Amino acid sequence: MHWFDLDPIDDSYFETADFVYTYGMDLRAGADEVWRGLTGAEPLSWCRLLDVHYTSAAPHSTATTRVAKAAGGFMQLREQFFVWDEEQRRHAFYVKQANVPLFRSFAEDYRVEPTPTGCRFVWTFAFTPRRGFGLPVRLALPVNKALFASFVRDTRKRFGAVN
Repeated sequence: MHWFDLDPIDDSYFETADFVYTYGMDLRAGADEVWRGLTGAEPLSWCRLLDVHYTSAAPHSTATTRVAKAAGGFMQLREQFFVWDEEQRRHAFYVKQANVPLFRSFAEDYRVEPTPTGCRFVWTFAFTPRRGFGLPVRLALPVNKALFASFVRDTRKRFGAVN
């Protein structure tokens, strides 16, 4: 398989990327339970269209790497965390390499905060197309949105939606 390098980013990317999608979910499960599901040995295992596994050993930190396969493996991503804050229940990563040349940069941010009824999980996706791939990425936006929406549905089903 051929891998395409993506640009590294920092926290400001979530404000500057060409495309940013943020999904806030009020969940019945407590913040610690949701955080364990996001950071445990099988992260995001409840998402039917996503297969994620770590490629670095615990304990996890900003040096952590993992591989994600989306949509039955059509898209594969090698990820590097640049934020890992256990106390704040937040982590963020950027994609170092992808098996398709669509993106110049791609990142995700996860934030889990306690609420009186469980927790609020905010999941942000941010990406910028690779030069020459702007039109294909724009044409694929409905597919991306449907994929992201499936992750949200599966998460709400796993942890119980408040509303």
